Amino acid sequence: MTITDEKPRRKPSWIRVKAPGSAEYSETARLMRAHSLNTVCEEAACPNIGECWAQGHATVMILGDVCTRACGFCNVATGRPRPVDPFEPENLALAVGKLGLKHVVITSVDRDDLADGGASQFVACIRHMRDHAPDTTIEVLTPDFLHKDNASESVVDAKPDVFNHNVETVPRLYPTVRKGARYEQSIGLLRRAKERDGSLFTKSGLMVGLGEEISEVHAVMDDLRAADVDFLTIGQYLQPTKKHLEVAEFITPEAFDDLARVAMDKGFLKVSATPLTRSSYHAGEDFQRLVAARAAKQS
Repeated sequence: MTITDEKPRRKPSWIRVKAPGSAEYSETARLMRAHSLNTVCEEAACPNIGECWAQGHATVMILGDVCTRACGFCNVATGRPRPVDPFEPENLALAVGKLGLKHVVITSVDRDDLADGGASQFVACIRHMRDHAPDTTIEVLTPDFLHKDNASESVVDAKPDVFNHNVETVPRLYPTVRKGARYEQSIGLLRRAKERDGSLFTKSGLMVGLGEEISEVHAVMDDLRAADVDFLTIGQYLQPTKKHLEVAEFITPEAFDDLARVAMDKGFLKVSATPLTRSSYHAGEDFQRLVAARAAKQS
């Protein structure tokens, strides 16, 4: 990877963003609170929250705000989750309607404590969205459903428009970056989703700057393409707190451009690779580009 001459802990100029504070940002926050919804934008301390919320875009995090895992990169709290909220799917649909979203991203904490890993809540959210906001396209960003038989299949069968699951990093770094997860499970999850519904768009994301080698990133791209993943996102890892893994290096914008070119050459329909790229960043616009790219490929 290409790094800056600056010390790794100091953010370079291209990482810095404006603090949120617009009226639209405040209205998005109000609607989330009014409907008792959590957002990964807040819980994961996303650097793009000001821009996205100012545009009325938010990634809703269902199944509570407490995760059963303790990944080294993630700012979401770890502990014993509260019971599943049966009104959450309806509240989600109501909030999306009031925000007037054309595209919504639904993600969740890991819920290893639940028999289906929370898959039934994803299904309920999709169904309520179809009933109350039929013109809104739906992207799910799911956990890996490790040891949860038929969980991911039920989510696929509910017909989201995009099935997203992030591999996050290269296999070598899983023991420190994604404790409790399995690289092969994540790749298999994405492969099975496309095998079950070939019309579904599949998507995955990687963080860089954790100490991976460029050859390892290329190998992950190959694995994702072998699983017929359509869309790849690549962004800079940022340390959320001093308790989390340190940034090993800041990748330059030019190096991200190189990664995007390599990924497109490998056959992805869409690639987003910039320092501030996150899995749900510009998701609505990118979905339209995905649709156009598939149509062009099939014509």
